[in-house]
Amino acid sequence: MNSIRKSAKLANVLYDIRGPIMEAARQMEDEGHKIIKLNIGNLAPFGFDAPEEVQQDMIRNLPNSAGYSDSKGIFAARKAIMHYSQQQGVAGVTLDDVYLGNGASEQIAMATNALLDDGDELLLPSPDYPLWTAVTSLSGGRPVHYRCDEANGWLPDLQDMRAKITPRTRGIVVINPNNPTGVLYPADCLRAIVDLAREHELVLLADEVYDKVLYDGGRHTALASLSTDVLTLTFNSLSKSYRSCGYRAGWLVVSGDKAAAADYIEGLNMLSNMKLCANVPGQWAIQTALGGYQSINELVGEGGRLRRQRDLAYELISAIPGVSCVRPNAALYMFPRLDPAVYPIADDRQFFLELLRQTRVMLVQGTGFNYPDHQHFRMVFLPHEDELRDAIARIAGFLERYRKRSI
Repeated sequence: MNSIRKSAKLANVLYDIRGPIMEAARQMEDEGHKIIKLNIGNLAPFGFDAPEEVQQDMIRNLPNSAGYSDSKGIFAARKAIMHYSQQQGVAGVTLDDVYLGNGASEQIAMATNALLDDGDELLLPSPDYPLWTAVTSLSGGRPVHYRCDEANGWLPDLQDMRAKITPRTRGIVVINPNNPTGVLYPADCLRAIVDLAREHELVLLADEVYDKVLYDGGRHTALASLSTDVLTLTFNSLSKSYRSCGYRAGWLVVSGDKAAAADYIEGLNMLSNMKLCANVPGQWAIQTALGGYQSINELVGEGGRLRRQRDLAYELISAIPGVSCVRPNAALYMFPRLDPAVYPIADDRQFFLELLRQTRVMLVQGTGFNYPDHQHFRMVFLPHEDELRDAIARIAGFLERYRKRSI
């Protein structure tokens, strides 16, 4: 019998956040080991509960959730998202411009499928959130990565971005606040990207899932608020700011020159209708989440739990010899660098697999985020402070042993 092979479309698909290292961790758990999981921004296991009023709205509306909703989503949720967009300064958003999905990831896949023909190019950041590279490839497109400059606080390298635009380029993806670096982009950087998109008639795809997870008084600028003429697709969800990853409630908002994009929007409507509707119980949580008390502010403000853990993780990881890190001012992550003169690493996946086996701490290597060197890794700072101290002490011990072997 001939072997049954996976589609060639999966050749460029990479999702090491849940890849070989996680499989090894699962096997270790089956053997009775306790793993500290610093690999994924899954808040609930670390005691970050969804707001109670959000949970209650879902519970009360379960009797109304057995049937399909409108394919774009229930009215109350879409109206709340429309108002939220307007509060952010995004002009011209109507109910028809809002599409609900099973998390932002589903809407990202829908938007790229509707946009890209075979061989079309999409500009993506490096490092990136690997879903973006994966869905670009699965849509028949070619992911082209522009450089984010670590020496400049991980901000996009606008010259590199411009140099990589070709006649096949269809759009620019902007992840702000950024995953995996934890950096918040300033408004002048965003305006320059808008100008570039306008000049080359490109679509902007703005991943703004962490727009409320901000530290040190940072203010988020919605990319769509900076133009009325550049077609902008904004993606957001309840997963992070509202600690509701499992509710799978995300959305897409279309803004800018919608008249010129009428055919593309018809494609979005077709794909939205094909999936029938998003998870209805999760949709009922959206209005209360966006319009209710914003408990995320307590977590990220001075003395808040996320703020304290960010500060502690940055302090401890930066104190390890040969490790440097741009201080994150948003999101749940940091992206430290291992000095290659101190830690010569040929295969970073194997390196962090060995770290897992020796320390029972799970991290994700930098190449898992489509970054070209083997010297970086992403780490979440979600565990309570005692566990975070323990995890980073284990990492430091592993790195000390590695340094001694490398001398």
